[in-house]
Amino acid sequence: MTELDEIHDGLHRGEFFLEYLPTISLSDQRCLGAEALIRWRRPTGVVLPGEFIPLIENTPFSGLLTYWVIDTVASELGEWLGAHPEAHLSLNVPPEILGRGGLEYAAVKSGLRSLSSQIIIEVTERGIPDSLGMMALHGMGRRGVRVALDDVTMNGTNLAFIARCDFDIIKIDRSLIAGMDPNGPDPNWLRGLAGLLSSMDLTVVAEGIETDAQFKALQAAGVQMGQGFHFSRPLPASELIAYYDRTKQSPP
Repeated sequence: MTELDEIHDGLHRGEFFLEYLPTISLSDQRCLGAEALIRWRRPTGVVLPGEFIPLIENTPFSGLLTYWVIDTVASELGEWLGAHPEAHLSLNVPPEILGRGGLEYAAVKSGLRSLSSQIIIEVTERGIPDSLGMMALHGMGRRGVRVALDDVTMNGTNLAFIARCDFDIIKIDRSLIAGMDPNGPDPNWLRGLAGLLSSMDLTVVAEGIETDAQFKALQAAGVQMGQGFHFSRPLPASELIAYYDRTKQSPP
């Protein structure tokens, strides 16, 4: 049996599940929403997406798992999102399925289409969408869906892609955050990011914030949102809802 067959069978056996990584306002540490993260529960333990997502890229399984995620998010958090219109939910979408109709069909079928203003679609520069995908990205804004570029490393290619696609949000790669020296000056990329924020109407999310020093440096640079273990690990849906309510009532 191939690894793709194992993924297919695992999906039908109910081995996949979601956790939600809270997205935090750096100005007041309140939870603003979350990112849906897929996991695979196997007999040997839980497998994280970095180990199996590369296997399904540019295969039919990329769409299959994405549509499963949409259905599961709608089932676990659809009612909660409807009752909290200020909250958002991010979904990672492989570029090869953009513009093919399946994504919108799944959103309508699941009920998430009616919550479009609260949905953020995340794509990575690693797989730049083709012409149909680019048309889909541009069309999402007209339907109220925000689009985020994930894993941004602040190099020239990233910045050109940002300008080309009119992204609403960019997510700074965790490798840049991990490389911040608490005893040194702000890195060049952080100073460049401050300039980018002043010249473009962008929301920036910093990924992988693990220390108070990282949090304070990013906050001082004007980065609006963050994710990472400094705030919370990924949570099951029920725990995300409790965490959201807790930070709204009394921020950390």
